[in-house]
Amino acid sequence: MLLHLPDLLEPARLAHIRQRLETAEWGDGRITAGHQSARAKENLQLPENSPLASELGALVLEAVSRDSSFFAAALPRRIYPPLFNCYRGGGRFGNHIDNAVRYDRSQPNRAEPVRTDVSVTIFLSPPEDYDGGELLIEDTFGSQRVKLPAGHAVLYPASSLHQVTAVTRGQRLAAFFWVQSMVRDDGKRRLLFDLDLSIRQLTRDLPEHPSLLGLTGTYHNLLRRWAEV
Repeated sequence: MLLHLPDLLEPARLAHIRQRLETAEWGDGRITAGHQSARAKENLQLPENSPLASELGALVLEAVSRDSSFFAAALPRRIYPPLFNCYRGGGRFGNHIDNAVRYDRSQPNRAEPVRTDVSVTIFLSPPEDYDGGELLIEDTFGSQRVKLPAGHAVLYPASSLHQVTAVTRGQRLAAFFWVQSMVRDDGKRRLLFDLDLSIRQLTRDLPEHPSLLGLTGTYHNLLRRWAEV
């Protein structure tokens, strides 16, 4: 499932994050890539253990926690702390598939494994500020070219082959993170998401409809069957 999440970051939060990134000390983005991915990666990234990454990541997670569409689509069990990157001067990231497991070292003396079921990219730069920088995603839903307004996000399976095209003018700032879902299988998450949307629509249109109870029960029984908690 590929899902566009509009206005995930409200204007004031987005402006604050962009302002803080203007004076950021960027590092080599290859430090968080696997062996094969590092060969295709040419970008800058905030070090994972930097105070700024932690500060801005907390702001992103606070916004994400309030987005009902994100929760319905991702069904998060664990979220890897958000990271921040910058593409400029021809920077790109060739075709790759994200590592299946990443280790969250944000807690002292602990490395918590996070299975990367879902990838999320939040665009921080307006699309008119840079040329190139499209996120190209290939999966069962076909090939998609994504370049969204600042503050908008895209959610897609981490198992997808994807790339970021070269930025030939300006700079592209983004936040990104991974989700370990309660429901590992993307097809099952899609069915639950579609059912959730139908229940919400029926609740708005016919709040007293007797089918609501049955549909809601079916949703929770499927989630109970498929969820890993």
